[in-house]
Amino acid sequence: MLVVAVVLLVAVLGFAVARPFGLPEAVAAVPAAGLAVAFGLVPWAGAAAQLRALGPTVGFLAAVLLLSYLAEVHGVFAYIGDLAARRSHGRPKRLLAAVFAAAALVTAVLSLDATVVLLTPVVFAAALRIGARPDPHVYACTHLANSASLLLPVSNLTNLLAFAASGLGFATFAGLMAAPWLAVIAVEYVMLRRFFAADLAVAAQPAPVGATPAPRYALAVLGATLAGFAAGQPLGVHPAFAAVAGAVALAVPLVRRGALRVPAVVRAANPAFCAFVFGLGVVVLAVREHGLGRLVDALTPAHATFLGLLAAAGLAALLANLLNNLPATLVLLPAVHHSPGLMLAVLIGVNVGPNLTYVGSLATLLWRQILHARDAAPSAGQFLRLGVLTVPAGLVAAVAALWAGLRVSGL
Repeated sequence: MLVVAVVLLVAVLGFAVARPFGLPEAVAAVPAAGLAVAFGLVPWAGAAAQLRALGPTVGFLAAVLLLSYLAEVHGVFAYIGDLAARRSHGRPKRLLAAVFAAAALVTAVLSLDATVVLLTPVVFAAALRIGARPDPHVYACTHLANSASLLLPVSNLTNLLAFAASGLGFATFAGLMAAPWLAVIAVEYVMLRRFFAADLAVAAQPAPVGATPAPRYALAVLGATLAGFAAGQPLGVHPAFAAVAGAVALAVPLVRRGALRVPAVVRAANPAFCAFVFGLGVVVLAVREHGLGRLVDALTPAHATFLGLLAAAGLAALLANLLNNLPATLVLLPAVHHSPGLMLAVLIGVNVGPNLTYVGSLATLLWRQILHARDAAPSAGQFLRLGVLTVPAGLVAAVAALWAGLRVSGL
């Protein structure tokens, strides 16, 4: 049974990586989930329970993807790119600092997909506009899309899955993860400055950069939505409702001026990817129930000591690069549900760890596709070398910050 379950999981992940003929990931994941049930790997009741558990999280995913798309239509990302280019004054190092600030905030508030899909293209264009080499800046986007997604429950699908199981409040989660978030961003910045020192030292010959008006209404709605995430959770309101409210507020003026079409809205919510998450959840449940769960339970530390946190983060990073970070999260959460500290350490592993290889995160695969479309395909060797520098250092720094925060909070 385990062999069949593993074959299904490998087939789903392989299809997601290759995406033959541009087909969505759900084309493999949904039938694989059906086969898992048909073969008796997962009982109908177990599959239904898994889908119910994933439902609110997937609903939020669709809502925040729509929110990000509407923010793009309002010009938020174009404004960020222009602002970064202007603030750099033609200096690549200053542009990198601006990109770090933008990517960290966009990832935290609008999730890693917004950083990869919407911010990367405008950062690429901003680098070309000031005459800088794009590599340091676009690599900052993909690295921070993963590692800077530690801050809020809404920053990453992995966070949402853990948040739903942790019992922590929104503010408590953010408070505990703020120091790890800052620590790993600092590590990434230092390492990228060193790694791309030659690119950043090249003198730029910037073209004139005009000022783009700030989309004040859209920025205000995004700020109110973020406040809604924090304010609603203590009242038992799921973050998806705040995301939907923000999306409606952004959509209304676009509908009034005829700038929004229903097909575009449906595509932005990405129902195919949502179906992929559901299908993957059932397939991962089959793998866990038929052997992998026992192995993971045996390897997972029982206590949130510093070494225990580091071991949990390291195991999560390893599984993320073997299985991808989403299935790694689904496999690990039952093993650490008894300890909020270990659960947060797992998040550090599955969010920072994917910067080591392309397959660690679906967001990284999307980033690679975006650069391929611009004839700027990244080098696998360069990606791996940078990951070897940043991932171990980022894991240790983030875990140390988490350990200190847990000691102060008493959790």
